[in-house]
Amino acid sequence: MSNPFDAIVIGGGIAGVSLAYELASERTVVLLEAESTLAHHTTGRSAATWLGTYGNEPVRALAAASRSFLVEPPEAMFEAPLTKPLGLLYVAGLGQSAALRALHRSVAELTPEAQLLDRQETLAANRLLHPERIEGGLIEPGAMDVDVNELHAGYARALRRRGGQIVTRSRVIAAERVSTGWRVTTSAGDTYTSPVVVNAAGAWVDEVAALHGAAPIGVRPLRRTMFAAPADGVDLASVPMTFAIDHSFYFKPEGPQLLCSPQDETLSPPGDAKPDELEIARAIEAINEITTLNIRHVRSPWAGLRTFAPDSTPVVGWAADADDLYWYAGQGGYGIQIGPAMARFAAAEILGHPVPPDIAATLSDPSVLSPRRFAAAPARS
Repeated sequence: MSNPFDAIVIGGGIAGVSLAYELASERTVVLLEAESTLAHHTTGRSAATWLGTYGNEPVRALAAASRSFLVEPPEAMFEAPLTKPLGLLYVAGLGQSAALRALHRSVAELTPEAQLLDRQETLAANRLLHPERIEGGLIEPGAMDVDVNELHAGYARALRRRGGQIVTRSRVIAAERVSTGWRVTTSAGDTYTSPVVVNAAGAWVDEVAALHGAAPIGVRPLRRTMFAAPADGVDLASVPMTFAIDHSFYFKPEGPQLLCSPQDETLSPPGDAKPDELEIARAIEAINEITTLNIRHVRSPWAGLRTFAPDSTPVVGWAADADDLYWYAGQGGYGIQIGPAMARFAAAEILGHPVPPDIAATLSDPSVLSPRRFAAAPARS
């Protein structure tokens, strides 16, 4: 016997739970998660932040539209504040100032508070930087830390309060067209029917699409290594998150230590990503070159997969080649900071509502998100 719902959402990361929550305001929804717990892969391994200057233009537009939700979320939805001030500083080593100026030109419209800094201003913004190896910087004072655990848990709680069901240990293994839309079968032996299936399966979205007879879009699961480094004797108060403009590292304060990354992007198969020791060593060398930290060892290395579409823009919209299959994929490393706006955008499209005005104000051309950009196809009626 099949369990009927108005919408089936496949994938329990921040993408899946946020969109399922939005849909549940008007529809019956079931969320199917392959693992025993939600957010086991990318979401649960994120160095969660809101950075208005991070990502390409569609990503930054969605981030801008998500900010108000993260700063002032719906009352009673969360049990703790979601954000706290962080600040973000991009730093240019010797000969790299042109890259800073190019970044500033690209982000100025959506993040007008971002400012270029000269060498002395950059050193004042982060006193851990080496005074002889810095040429300049760009600061984004409004960058924030995001409590990813509370954000995800709050969406999941609110989804249940709206009557939505969450089913774990339920990998989708088959899908077929039936008179009522789709019937999907899970590894637990259960079946579910719905007029609409949302493919929010992260690194597995192409596999899920194939089960529904849709062509893959060519998502790339890219490994990102992270590690904690001790900062014994170093006062981290007021130290901003710091990015190398050449993408060789970033670090940010995390209690008494630094959370660091080599910003690696290594193509990896879907699964449990493992940290790359060589990338960690490279990042330590790069950080020590441009700072006075002198990191010598690390604690708690880990890795996650950041899933990108071929053009690094999220894929949000109806499949061109499978009726009533909705792509919700390719959030890359931006899923936390764009999640609230992207979920409202997608829910509006699925429910047949106009694009929310605040999203339309920042995302000038919503069609840039459509999966139809990867293949010419007639419009969905």
